[in-house]
Amino acid sequence: MAAVTGALALSALAVPAAQAAEPKVPADIAAASEVIHADSGRSAFAAAEDGLPYALNATFSSVKVNNGKNIAVGTTNLVKVPVSFTLTHGAEVNIHAADFFAGVELYRGASFEDSIFFFDSNDATCTDSSATVASCKATVEIDPFALLNEDAGSWKAAAFAVAFNGEDPENPNLDNVGVKVQDPTNSFKLQRYSKLTVNASPEPVKKGKTITVTGKLSRANWDDNKYHGYTNQSVKLQFRKKGSNTYTTLKTIKSNSTGELKTTTTASTDGYFRWSFAGTTTTPAVNATGDFVDVQ
Repeated sequence: MAAVTGALALSALAVPAAQAAEPKVPADIAAASEVIHADSGRSAFAAAEDGLPYALNATFSSVKVNNGKNIAVGTTNLVKVPVSFTLTHGAEVNIHAADFFAGVELYRGASFEDSIFFFDSNDATCTDSSATVASCKATVEIDPFALLNEDAGSWKAAAFAVAFNGEDPENPNLDNVGVKVQDPTNSFKLQRYSKLTVNASPEPVKKGKTITVTGKLSRANWDDNKYHGYTNQSVKLQFRKKGSNTYTTLKTIKSNSTGELKTTTTASTDGYFRWSFAGTTTTPAVNATGDFVDVQ
């Protein structure tokens, strides 16, 4: 099935207009999302006369988002996040019906019902392991153009399933629609992708002479979709001797007002210099590629 990207059209009701992504969601998943948010007041189906979905006989377990890792998003590239889960359901629930949908929603906020902004997966592909248990996989696509810097930080995941049971997804009688939302299933960090450069000079250099090491720490800015220097951050200068696989920290300095790094050290032996940044809640850790210096 087609993958889903960006926030759903209805998410414009939950976030500032400037942040709402262009709807790129297939109608079936968009309709399912309307239903699962019916109780939150952020759905076109929230009115009492539309009824309320009944509790679907289903549970989720072993939910994984991005293989248990945080998610880093840059400035231009769509990020495809793998999600997977085990779906256990009653014998009366036909998970292979054309109008049954299951997936994972990634959201920012205190809870699923109070989410500020969210991305839904495509409809999961489920493989039966028994008559009532299935292993499911899906993908959540995150578009950096749908994000603002304020979206970086703690996010959660919720698993959902919707059985329309023959109802028109665009205009259902919700009393006949089954819904299960399990929240939260996971927590993770949505982070602004980071970059780190290094240059050690002169090359070559005589033993005992001064080596100047420079570089820059930058990260994605989702407000203008460019990279900017990450200022006032502690960054380690590390060295690895030629023939070794281990880096040793020589000193720690802070990036300046533009993210630039600069320090000096004494040449002792052939090896590689790099900068190492441990990361923050909003920005992932990153190591520069080592720059080799020949000491003569």
